[in-house]
Order: sequence, then C-alpha cells, then structure tokens
Amino acid sequence: MTIATISQYSSYNTKVARSRATSEDAWVRWSLIAITLAFLSLFLFIPLAAVFTEALRKGFDTYIAALVDPDALSSIKLTLIAAAIAVPLNLVFGIAAAWAIAKFEFKGKSILITLIDLPFAVSPVIAGLIYVLIFGLQGWFGSWLSDHDYKVIFALPGIVLATIFVTFPFVARELIPLMQAQGKEEEEAGLVLGASGWQILWRITLPNIKWGLLYGVILTNARAMGEFGAVSVVSGHIRGLTNTMPLHVEILYNEYNYAAAFAVASLLALLALVTLALKSFIEWQLSHSASINESARNASSTEKLSEE
Repeated sequence: MTIATISQYSSYNTKVARSRATSEDAWVRWSLIAITLAFLSLFLFIPLAAVFTEALRKGFDTYIAALVDPDALSSIKLTLIAAAIAVPLNLVFGIAAAWAIAKFEFKGKSILITLIDLPFAVSPVIAGLIYVLIFGLQGWFGSWLSDHDYKVIFALPGIVLATIFVTFPFVARELIPLMQAQGKEEEEAGLVLGASGWQILWRITLPNIKWGLLYGVILTNARAMGEFGAVSVVSGHIRGLTNTMPLHVEILYNEYNYAAAFAVASLLALLALVTLALKSFIEWQLSHSASINESARNASSTEKLSEE
C-alpha cells in the first residue's frame, strides 16, 4: 500500500468520524431542546395560559368587574405603594453596599456580604414572624407603639418592612460583581484629579453601572409585587385595608370566587411578563455594552502597540 493510498484512507476515516460526531451532536442538541421546551410548556406556558383562560371564562365584563371591585383596587393600590417605598430604599442601600464591598477593604466585609444574602436563606414566613416578635402587641416594642398609637403590624409599615427585607439583596447582588469586574481605576483617577466623592459617584460610578442597576431594580420590583409569605404574616388579611394582590387572590380563591381570583392573578402575570421583557432588554443592553467596551479596549491596545 503506497503512502498516497494510506493518506487517502486516513482522510476518509477522519471525514467519517467527523460526520458521525456531527450527527451525534445534532441528536443531543435537538434532544436537549425538546426536553427544555417540554419542561417550559408543562411548568410555564400551560399554567400561564390557564390563568388567562380561567380569568376570561365568564366573559370580559366579569373580568373587568373583578378588577374594579373596591377590594381589588385597594389591593392593587397597596401593592403599588409598598413597591414604591421598598424599591427606592433598596436602591439606595444596594448602591451603598455594593460600592463599599467592591471598592474598599474593611473589617467585617464578609459579615456584610453574609447579611446581604440572609433573605435568600431565611424563609419569608420566618421574616414576617420576626417583625411580629419585634413590633407585635406582645413584642419587644409592642406596648410602646400601642401607647403612642403607632401601628406597624397589621398596617402599611409592617407590609413595607417585610417587603424591604425580602427584596434588599437584589440590587446589591447585581451590582457587586459588576463593580468588582470594572475595578476602581476610574474612581482613583477622578480622585487624583480632585473630584469629590459625590462627583465620582454621579459622573463615574453610576454611568458605568446604569444597566446593571436598572436590572436589579426590575428584579426588586417584581419580587416586591409578588411577595406573599412575609406580607401574609404581618398584614392580618384585613380585606380592603391590608391585603396586597397576592393575598387578595388567595382570599378570592378560598371563597371559590375563581373568576375574580384568576382575574387579579392575570394582572400579576401581566406584570411578570412586562418584567421579563424589560429583563431581556436589559440583558441585551449589558451584553452589547460589554462588547463595545471590549472592542474599545482592543482598539486602544492596538493603537498603543502601533505607536511603540
């Protein structure tokens, strides 16, 4: 057998092996896609379609009537108020915590990170019980609050506190890795040039993290509107006063008022879909910004090499 024949035979075997590997890879790829679509259909698409189907089963008039019911409007208003208070507070805390952790070294840094992650480990129901223990009538400050006619538990302040507790990690956890990846060279350059701390924050730090910050705010808002466990414990389920949208859905469902329950649930689902769309847009912006920054760095490195 000549060398040319051996070479042709080896090339043929290589092509056969590659074609088999390609066919096997395609089979695995399509199998994984089919499994993923089946899982999403079973646990996401079908339940989501069922919510809107049940909400509109008795007609559009019944659907609108369920949403304009005074108790439903009160739950919507309370949910928006709680989110409107909790999200800005978590925004300020998240920026401050992320800036401190990513830009500075100090004692207790690991403890601060652990405390930020605490709501991920603690059940929301336990968080609600903690607030009852502290601010309830038989709690640590309950008698003082009662004597001065302040209401925390079974009132708006308790709902806001519970919402803040379960949502405060999202902004910080989104910003910490982003700030650590960006480094602190630009802030140090601004400091050398005489910029104050506020000028560095507004003109350097915030513009660099704007998309990550918005992403964290969207996640925080979604969790604030959909929170059930902690809010359920501190709200008291007072109809028309301390029921948020998830709690109102539970009450309607327990009363076998399925059309109204699914109508309010569909509104929450719509908010979730809007949040998902915004989340996807922010992710695209983050990847786009990262690619632009990488291209700018490569261009700068090329210019430096050419000058040298």
